[in-house]
Amino acid sequence: MSEELRELKTKLLALLKREALKTGSFVLSSGKTSNYYLDGRIITLAPEGAYLVASIILEMIKDRKIDAVGGPTLGADPILGALAALSHMQKFPVKTFIVRKTAKEHGTARQIEGPHLEAGSRVILVDDVATTGSALIEAKEALDKIGVRAESAIVIVDRGEGAKENLAAAGLELEAIFTIKDFGL
Repeated sequence: MSEELRELKTKLLALLKREALKTGSFVLSSGKTSNYYLDGRIITLAPEGAYLVASIILEMIKDRKIDAVGGPTLGADPILGALAALSHMQKFPVKTFIVRKTAKEHGTARQIEGPHLEAGSRVILVDDVATTGSALIEAKEALDKIGVRAESAIVIVDRGEGAKENLAAAGLELEAIFTIKDFGL
């Protein structure tokens, strides 16, 4: 890992611990209950957090042969906006897309929003936090229907509650910038 990437990750972890980590009693989108909650959008919708996350993901994908990066709405939305803008600024443009839970019922009636993806395209999925990985699996299934290949997913934090195994069973490799162990939990 480069010194620059190590520095970006150190700053992001400190920001996550300070701003995004909440303790108490929470019901997660997976339906599980937890004594902590990581609010990824607190970070990905803030200027510094958006920059750090996009910078780290760009570094992680720069040598891969992919056609686009996308993910499930809502967790991926701010990540993808920051990633698209930063990749353009760095003269390494990355196309991005968002996968809706279901196709919209008006307009183009699309489930996948963004630049058109051709059958056979190779993509990477992103999300903020993974618990069981169900949102990423649903996004992969939507892409499978149009012949787009997602083989890996990058998340900011893997909670260590089955996402890695569930994604592997669905044919996706999970890469996490951090695991919950990095938070001392």
